Amino acid sequence: MHSTISSFVTAIDHVGIAVHDLDSAIAFHREHFGLVVAHVETNEDQGVREAMLRAPGDSGEGTAVQLLAPLTSESPIGRFLDRSGPGLQQLAYRVTDVAAAAAALRASGLRVLYETARRGTAGSLCNFVHPRDAGGVLVELVEPAPSSEH
Repeated sequence: MHSTISSFVTAIDHVGIAVHDLDSAIAFHREHFGLVVAHVETNEDQGVREAMLRAPGDSGEGTAVQLLAPLTSESPIGRFLDRSGPGLQQLAYRVTDVAAAAAALRASGLRVLYETARRGTAGSLCNFVHPRDAGGVLVELVEPAPSSEH
């Protein structure tokens, strides 16, 4: 018997928002919503410059807002912006084991984008469920890095 995905999901990790200009988007969320930057990095593998923002006082347990700016127009975020404009791009679930979660989803008939997990933000592992199999939503599975506070 296969495990179900519910045995791996521990929280909503973050929502991803595609933006043209990372610094302007950070300033907007800081000024209008009081969010603070928890982490910024360039992820060449994913073709993005990204920032994780959190509510003041959130030590890393709550849901983050991830801002994603493309490194090139050919990156997945660049193509998303060309097709849809800035806005909500993904919903990410925090999981205990991304490989096992992906296997459970495949066993239930869903398409998972990568054969094996890839490096995500801050050394996490990630994989994605195809939006056509998830009601039009790109669903990310995130296994935090071992040193992460999640």
